[in-house]
Amino acid sequence: MTTGIKIRLSFMMFLEFFIWGGWFVTLGTFLGATLQASGTQTAAAFSTQSFGAIIAPFIIGLIADKYFNAEKILGFLHLIGAGLMFMMFRAEDFTQFYPYVFAYMVVYMPTLALVNSVSFNQMQDPAKEFAVIRVWGTIGWILAGLLISLLLWDSTEGLAAGALRNTFLMSGIASVVLGLFSFTLPATPPKIATGERLKISEVLGLDAIKLLKDRNYLIFFISSILICIPLAFYYQNANPFLTEVGLPNPTGKMTIGQVSEVLFMLLLPLFFTKFGIKKTLLVGMMAWVARYALFAFGDAGSGVYMLLIGIALHGICYDFFFVSGQIYTDSKAGPRYKSAAQGLITLATYGVGMLIGFWIAGLVSDHFLLADQTHDWKSIWMIPSGIAVLVTILFAVLFKEEKVEKEELIEKAV
Repeated sequence: MTTGIKIRLSFMMFLEFFIWGGWFVTLGTFLGATLQASGTQTAAAFSTQSFGAIIAPFIIGLIADKYFNAEKILGFLHLIGAGLMFMMFRAEDFTQFYPYVFAYMVVYMPTLALVNSVSFNQMQDPAKEFAVIRVWGTIGWILAGLLISLLLWDSTEGLAAGALRNTFLMSGIASVVLGLFSFTLPATPPKIATGERLKISEVLGLDAIKLLKDRNYLIFFISSILICIPLAFYYQNANPFLTEVGLPNPTGKMTIGQVSEVLFMLLLPLFFTKFGIKKTLLVGMMAWVARYALFAFGDAGSGVYMLLIGIALHGICYDFFFVSGQIYTDSKAGPRYKSAAQGLITLATYGVGMLIGFWIAGLVSDHFLLADQTHDWKSIWMIPSGIAVLVTILFAVLFKEEKVEKEELIEKAV
């Protein structure tokens, strides 16, 4: 891969995640402060991510993989997304806003797979080359969060003025840039011959369902769905929580989580070497327990360190469970079912698991809404912490360590 192509792919990744991080992190705060949305309505808005994840395989498997170049579909979807972003920017109430955010997530979620396809198509050794490209996506997400706080859109004055609307305009402009830029990316032709028939089971990854006959993988699969319930609480409630308790520059500070994600990714091979897959996954689960307990008892005054540690635990929470889980899934699937297995675990977690999680988080937020329109955050955060405790115990008792896979896991992590 030439330096020029590497720069273009890095810029593509940067914009892809700048767009997502530029509005999704502050969505809950925007809905509550600007559109006066309830917890249930906020849950419905966040659930569009799950519906997008469920619908995405159809777009990728039935259209992108069969009829059109990936980079052209990528550009087309981002240009549509830019228009939807502008409509979200203009929406005056939740009733107007919801159809646009639903449509946006349906067109955005497939682009996460498309940018990977475009990247992998240019690589001779993805295991060594992809991380250097993908890290620019994390940098884009971080920069978006820092800009929001730098421009004071998430400040008390900014919220009063409805400044968080500008996040949709910012992301919409970035969508136009990426949409047009995508047509200049290296050609990534369809993977499937036009005349070849593709089964729905292949598109959704259901061909990999036979992996669930393996008791260990079944326990991991169920645990993955259940741990997504606490994960949904973080995506939906973290920014509104930090804003409501008065933490300065909350969106900027939340980027500490993405920095930690990069750092702990580098530690994965070490953990696989020393502890194996079970203990690595357990560390990730226990980090969810600790994070929400820290949020429950922390505050923006003397307990601010607890909030910051809770944010910084994102790297362990995400990398040690979800990234490790993807690697574990890959090692269990074998060559024939690799893609199907990744599709199945994505559908189960970001689709089913988080859909349930967002719904529960919305109900909990409404239940603990106080008379002055603030929330009993201690009670709210103890619920996902308790759920994470139960899932951790379930996994620790039922999952058996697999010594044979350790070397393969280490190789994949590196």
